[in-house]
Amino acid sequence: MTAHQTEILPPRLGEPYLLTPGPLTTSFPVKEAMLKDWGSWDDDFRAMTRDMRTRLLALLGPGADDFDCVPMQGSGSFCVEAMLGSFIPKTGKALVLANGAYGQRSAKTMEYLGRGYIVLDKGDYLPPRGDEVARILADDAAITHVVAIHCETSSGILNPVEEISEVTYAAGRKLLVDSMSAFGAIPLEVAQVRYEAMVSSANKCIEGVPGFGFVIARKSELEAAKGNSHSLSLDVHAQWANMEKTGQWRFTPPTHVVAAFLEALRGHEAEGGVAGRGARYARNRDVMVDGMRDLGFETLLKDRWLSPIIVTFFCPASAAFEFGKFYELMKAKGFIIYPGKLTVVDSFRIGCIGQMDENVMRQVVEAAAAALSEMGVNDASPPQAALEERAKLAA
Repeated sequence: MTAHQTEILPPRLGEPYLLTPGPLTTSFPVKEAMLKDWGSWDDDFRAMTRDMRTRLLALLGPGADDFDCVPMQGSGSFCVEAMLGSFIPKTGKALVLANGAYGQRSAKTMEYLGRGYIVLDKGDYLPPRGDEVARILADDAAITHVVAIHCETSSGILNPVEEISEVTYAAGRKLLVDSMSAFGAIPLEVAQVRYEAMVSSANKCIEGVPGFGFVIARKSELEAAKGNSHSLSLDVHAQWANMEKTGQWRFTPPTHVVAAFLEALRGHEAEGGVAGRGARYARNRDVMVDGMRDLGFETLLKDRWLSPIIVTFFCPASAAFEFGKFYELMKAKGFIIYPGKLTVVDSFRIGCIGQMDENVMRQVVEAAAAALSEMGVNDASPPQAALEERAKLAA
């Protein structure tokens, strides 16, 4: 174990595991990194910002020299809006690929921006596929950009961004990727998947804490984005130009969060980078899903589309099951789970990311079994209508 590699330890006494897609359970070194104050204009902090940008670009693999990294204050949604408003010109038009809440949020963002857009809505169960995207692009010459969600965490679908990219560029258009909940654990190397820009956040698969996100974009797109933005504070070009000139953020940066994120990046590297982090998350998913299925729970998705980030389960049909009670029982046992966001059936979600390993996931299953017993739920299988709906839409 290297100096920066962190053993998977339980949270501090009284703290539950966060089984969510971020914020998530962080390591002790990440927490401890926030105990020092930093001057936002000081050379030491500027060096931290520079180091962070360099480390993030290294995750892109060969071809990263054509890109640059621009950190942006705020949550992930701030960064998505910054990307869309900076790289889609006022005369542009986007095809937004939606199969859950976050695709729909990108569409709502486009509406607020006053930019042209259309939506391919696949519902809660299915990913957008390349042939569908190709047909839409062929039928609408006004579309300039495609917006794709890498991992749609409202359902847990891992979307096929590589095939989406292939048809997008075959049609002469540009791809923007929301990789908020996937970057750092799912490969997004620029030599394998072509895109103009992507966004992610500090408190996802890198395992930092909330406070900023980052836009990684081609330098040519950053240069061309001047004057596009609808917003002073969300102007990616202006933030990039200022960082290139002075090394500083334009507005007060989340200094403690950056310090924590650098520690998280060191831990990420020590674990084996994207491959190592992704392998642990995939094992977490497999152990947890197998155990929950043994209890009678059904996943929303077939195995082919299950991401290693978060998994959606149908709520049991039993009249004795009530999600609010299940949530509180799980919390009392040390696990905070996540409500569902599906539009058709009742569901809940269990995240696989953060400072957790397969041993923790076995404890999650044990806690779920105990919670069902305490509620008097003898059968965790979902309503037949939910299974029929899934079968109909997945056909």
